[in-house]
Amino acid sequence: MHSKQFPAKSSYAITLNTTTMSKTLGIVLIILGIILLVWTSFTYTKRENVVDAGPLHISADKQKTVSWPPVLGGVVLIAGIVIVVTAKKTV
Repeated sequence: MHSKQFPAKSSYAITLNTTTMSKTLGIVLIILGIILLVWTSFTYTKRENVVDAGPLHISADKQKTVSWPPVLGGVVLIAGIVIVVTAKKTV
């Protein structure tokens, strides 16, 4: 039986992949931070059953609001910038 030997990945390829992933994560966090700064909340409508007795069904639409502090957007934005800036430069 012959054993197959696979070539080992070079450290350059691993470093390049890690750097690319870091920069991608940083860019995603920057975009998310900007979105969180611009929109600090959103509202959605949820239909809830008020009465459910036999054949009688009564439902009501209730609006729910999800909000977050603008500081959260700033923190996410700064974290993204730090990750992009500190990602290793490839040669």
